Amino acid sequence: MKGKILVTGGAGYIGSHTTVELQNAGYEVVIVDNLSNSSESVIDGIEKISGVRPVFMKLDCNDKAGMEKLFEEQKNIKGIIHFAASKAVGESVQKPLLYYRNNIDSLLTLMELMPRYGVDALVFSSSCTVYGQPDVLPVDENAPIKPAMSPYGNTKQINEEIIRDTIYSGVPYKAIILRYFNPIGAHPTAEIGELPNGVPQNLIPFVTQTAMGIREQLSVFGDDYNTPDGSCIRDYINVVDLAKAHVVAVDRMLTGKSLENVETFNLGTGRGLSVLELIKTFEKVTGQKLNYKIVGRREGDIEQVWANPEKANNVLGWKAEESIEDTLASAWKWQLRLREKGIM
Repeated sequence: MKGKILVTGGAGYIGSHTTVELQNAGYEVVIVDNLSNSSESVIDGIEKISGVRPVFMKLDCNDKAGMEKLFEEQKNIKGIIHFAASKAVGESVQKPLLYYRNNIDSLLTLMELMPRYGVDALVFSSSCTVYGQPDVLPVDENAPIKPAMSPYGNTKQINEEIIRDTIYSGVPYKAIILRYFNPIGAHPTAEIGELPNGVPQNLIPFVTQTAMGIREQLSVFGDDYNTPDGSCIRDYINVVDLAKAHVVAVDRMLTGKSLENVETFNLGTGRGLSVLELIKTFEKVTGQKLNYKIVGRREGDIEQVWANPEKANNVLGWKAEESIEDTLASAWKWQLRLREKGIM
């Protein structure tokens, strides 16, 4: 084994896929998740794929006493990948205090405990929302950080600042900030995928649930943006590709390859795709006709953003490889598996 990694939010969408890739790479994984937007059954899916059942503890990262107990019981955790956070842009506009409490306190708890328990590395799950609506596309890591367009985006900006300030103060660990563009898809085995509790806040689960007939209609928020077809443009990245980047980031810090104590990388494909293009591609790949309608713009949404992933490609040594067609096919396969299991 290479070492023990704590994955917060590890029963969630990106966390579960990253756990699989960490285990495949020879790491021992401990998962902490309060199951607020996930299910413990995900641990079974992880085990089916990797053949290894990670340690799982139902725990909130804001519970400092509980986290201290975890570190005392799970000796020699070498790195943390911090996913645990509330993540819906629209909900954050409606419930800002929930987002500030959950997303900021959890990071503070971890960073206070890391030096005490000898943790050497932190990977932080950030977002392209920190760039706001960029002046120049595609977006590289030197793009200015714009005023956040939602409380969710603001928590990512604040947490990045907390990490930089703390590392600058001389703490004995390193950090890599990964700014995701839009993760979609599911594991090719269809053993794990995106399964939000209640009404989906992200596009693809709503697409697949509409195609399955679970949702009556898909809403497209605006067709009057300054884009070729009027709908928002995003950089959609396969979740397994994204998960692999976290393994590379952990390796980089634990093997002493980091060039600085804090490094930042954009994770995307470098290709922008509109919401309407995505819908048409999904229909073509799956043969499922989607019932959708154009509605008004959603508060907090950015018009268009996609990545310049050259730094991640050249410095981190990672590249997105899966096609949008295969990624959407995996999302539909996952939805079909949920129906088989009688879950949804």
